[in-house]
Amino acid sequence: MRSITRKPCSPGRRAALGVLLALTASAFAPLRTFAATWNKLAFSARSVNEGLKAIGAAAHVESGLVELKAPEIAENGAIVPIEVTSRVPGTQSVYLLAEKNQYPLAAGFDFLDGAEPFVSTRIKMNESARLTAVVKADGKFYSATREVKVTIGGCGA
Repeated sequence: MRSITRKPCSPGRRAALGVLLALTASAFAPLRTFAATWNKLAFSARSVNEGLKAIGAAAHVESGLVELKAPEIAENGAIVPIEVTSRVPGTQSVYLLAEKNQYPLAAGFDFLDGAEPFVSTRIKMNESARLTAVVKADGKFYSATREVKVTIGGCGA
């Protein structure tokens, strides 16, 4: 029977391991920050009105300064392309709500000062419904809506 003797790690290896662990931990720091700022109440709302209240936008105004681009007919509700452009000065956030989804708040985007308030994404839509883009700027909320017809369901289909 052979016995195996382990050598202790050299100081150089321990230092390299420490650096590797520190880098790994710092890579996950943004996830901790995201979790702390995530609006669980808004994303778990079961109606558009509940979602709007949860983000503080119960009183929002339709505005031509918010441009919402979405297809009139989405052939596949699992991947509906959406673009939102805000020309509202001081835009801080953009939210997307799909009226007939189980959880209507589909997405929320925050912008740092000076960032171009433009969003291009894809969302799931359960069925044909009204899509609403809500923009927050200086504590006020502005919106644009568009009806999207879905031919193949995306949520649970």
